[in-house]
Amino acid sequence: MASFPSGATIVTTSDSDGRWWGFTASSFCSVSMDPPLVLTCLANSAQCFPAFAAAARWNIHVLQHRHADLAMRFATRGAAKFDGAGFQPDADGLPLLAGVSISLRCATYSKVDGGDHLVLIGRVEEVDMGEEMPFVYFRRKFHSLPVTDDKAAASAPARPRQQLPVVIELDLGWM
Repeated sequence: MASFPSGATIVTTSDSDGRWWGFTASSFCSVSMDPPLVLTCLANSAQCFPAFAAAARWNIHVLQHRHADLAMRFATRGAAKFDGAGFQPDADGLPLLAGVSISLRCATYSKVDGGDHLVLIGRVEEVDMGEEMPFVYFRRKFHSLPVTDDKAAASAPARPRQQLPVVIELDLGWM
């Protein structure tokens, strides 16, 4: 899966004692527009697993390249994840990081056993859009996306599409 490029997120919540918890996730995607649902996945072995398994709410932060060190910190077991990171409590007391590409405040829609992971499906209740581009996690490294001028890209002449040969190889030996 390291060859599949994805964004990087930090997902945060708090436990019943108000203690903040969080993890870095590249497994994040849209599930539904109506209702607005997103999902992320958390390893069952994660130190923060009990907090998220019990959580009714969490925040998802889509990171920018300047957050690469923070993403690594939140991916490290036992790290002091929130120390000096700039998180502030949201209206529910959950950690919220300003200055990200997108932040999503979510309420639990469902939680599904996903083998060695817990699939967290959240109903998006609030979205805050940032100004800067997110970055991409690919082959275990972070990469910046090139900034493009949307107006210039829209006015550029369309390039002709090329037809490429398609090769599909099936190995159905598992059936």
